[in-house]
Amino acid sequence: MAESPDEKADRIIGKAIFAAAEFQQFDQEQTDRIVEAVYKAGLNARISLAKHAVEETGMGIWEHKMWKNVIATQLVYESIKDVKTVGVISADPITGITEIAQPLGPIFAVTPVTNPTSTAMFKILICLKTRNPIIISSHRGAAKCTTEAVRICYEAALAAGAPEDCIQLIPSGSRDFTQLIMAHPKIALILATGGTGLVKAAYSSGNPAIGVGPGNVPVFIDGSADIPFAVSNIIASKTFDNGTICASEQAIVVEEKTEQLVREEFERQNCYFLTPEEIAKVEKIAITAEMSMSPFIVGQSVAVIAQKAGITVPEGTKILLAKLNGVGKDFPLSHEILAPILAFYSAKDHNAAINLCIDLNYLGGIGHSAGIYANDENTIMKFSLLINAGRIVVNTPTSQGAVGGTFNLLPPSLTLGCGTGGKNITTENITAKHLINVQRVCRRRLNHKFIDADQKSYFDENCEESVLTLEYHKNH
Repeated sequence: MAESPDEKADRIIGKAIFAAAEFQQFDQEQTDRIVEAVYKAGLNARISLAKHAVEETGMGIWEHKMWKNVIATQLVYESIKDVKTVGVISADPITGITEIAQPLGPIFAVTPVTNPTSTAMFKILICLKTRNPIIISSHRGAAKCTTEAVRICYEAALAAGAPEDCIQLIPSGSRDFTQLIMAHPKIALILATGGTGLVKAAYSSGNPAIGVGPGNVPVFIDGSADIPFAVSNIIASKTFDNGTICASEQAIVVEEKTEQLVREEFERQNCYFLTPEEIAKVEKIAITAEMSMSPFIVGQSVAVIAQKAGITVPEGTKILLAKLNGVGKDFPLSHEILAPILAFYSAKDHNAAINLCIDLNYLGGIGHSAGIYANDENTIMKFSLLINAGRIVVNTPTSQGAVGGTFNLLPPSLTLGCGTGGKNITTENITAKHLINVQRVCRRRLNHKFIDADQKSYFDENCEESVLTLEYHKNH
């Protein structure tokens, strides 16, 4: 008799449970030896996996996917290799509190089509570092390259002494089976990186989940900025893997007084401003009737997008820019597009520019990322205090800057939390520290401020807060 979906799920998760039981007995040295072996294997396969991903998905640029693989292996490894994730991780003799790290258990990880091999290797490394077995569900459009990445990592892990079935891969293509695994009572945590529907399903599963949100990243070029520098950084970011990182710039906002300078600089650096007629044509192929980005242009080059839209642009054009007069459904290109297309806005003054960034942020990128180019610290802080973004990158390309580890000291990560605004639990870059339970051994340390206070005062209805506060502090 054929195995039912429920039986299949139980079998897969049963293997993970056994792996978890064995993994929990490993010490830090054993764990780190496995992590190091997997990182080395993944890094050594960076080029072949990058090429495989582009060939299979038809998205992005293999040289850039190679760098994503480097970030996901070498940079992630360097950021976590010295982190304590086994046993006692801290002990404070003053407070008497000792913290002990424990693994969570089987983790279910979903990987996206845009970053299929890098996200898989990243999640494998942070799970193994924390002694958590991982079950991966790949996007159906990237099943083969993800499978290869998993195979490489798993073989390296086993050779270094890892428990059997510490890494598993479920067949791709079945949304129902993916949701069945998500909702399984023995899953400890879901790491969901993908579209809004997937993340919502993870949070609706009944199991703890760490998800992400859409980007729609606004970037404000202030009058104090170095404009050529800002434009070159934006181009380097938005063309990186043809814009497939969710933290890539989506809209550029400038003040009227600098608009012409910024436009000329974009044009000088081989970007093209669409005419109103061309904007309408690009809208039709880039955004669906439901106001979501079309999968057919994600990760495509300017040349491919122009051909699909039926427009002609100069050879070598790096980015298509569309000057818009508003935000929302009447302006389709104001929505998130993971391709080398940018909305462009001119605001009458400084405050109006920041407000535009906020409008773009709330259109579909709450809690994710934002960028500002400025050399005035007051402007930077004003922008940062008003914008609702987990990562506000300053004078930095947002793709590389938000992912971390290259232009700043944010933890390198391919899963970027968006906080409660983006319906996530954290705004942090997800890494190994998010995948442990911390036990706290609390030794007896009397709070003498409370113990030595006159306890009878608390039973006196006429005794107000000011008296109780004095009583609390009187002997200390």
